[in-house]
Amino acid sequence: MNILETKELKKIYGSGETAVHALDGVDFTVQKGEFVAIVGMSGSGKSTLLHMLGGLDRPTSGSVTVDRKDIFSLKDEALTIFRRRKIGFVFQNYNLVPVLNVYENIVLPIELDGNVPDKAYLDSIIDTLGLQSKLQNLPNNLSGGQQQRVAIARALAAKPAIILADEPTGNLDSKTSQDVLGLLKVTSQKFSQTIVMITHNEEIAQLADRIIRIEDGKIVGGGQHD
Repeated sequence: MNILETKELKKIYGSGETAVHALDGVDFTVQKGEFVAIVGMSGSGKSTLLHMLGGLDRPTSGSVTVDRKDIFSLKDEALTIFRRRKIGFVFQNYNLVPVLNVYENIVLPIELDGNVPDKAYLDSIIDTLGLQSKLQNLPNNLSGGQQQRVAIARALAAKPAIILADEPTGNLDSKTSQDVLGLLKVTSQKFSQTIVMITHNEEIAQLADRIIRIEDGKIVGGGQHD
């Protein structure tokens, strides 16, 4: 089953001769439980694409369907709620709340939604990511790798339809990067979690089930299943 699909996705900045086609008719699908890497050089459109997939920015035209819902058919408030429930984000700079401890950061999206965390599932995530001894720590008492693991736990906690990871190892050294990516892959498999990761790093991309390549706002390889 396709959990994510884009059709003729376009994002144009400016107009006339100075118009920039950041995305130029992007079509691809991602199946439930798949771990996909979207690879492109700086300026290829991959970050713009991630913002569209996550409903953080609206396209000029085209559609993004997440879990059978055309997300841009939703008004802003409904889109915000849909995003909180269905899309997990892992950013390069962690985006943790500095005044909340590790546990509070992890359950924040669930509590914002007025729900109670699934304790057994949460314990399994915390255990898998090796965070048991850090739950009372504030983010500034953690290493970069530990902060990114908290961000992954937070993204998983709400059981989203997809997790979008934007250069998730961009601020980490190579060994920590390998650890974090290994954990992303393990969590993808263990929790049947769909993950779409943006990266410019070919070595990192090799860990994914499939690599989609983007150049000049167009998909040039890997967009469809074999």
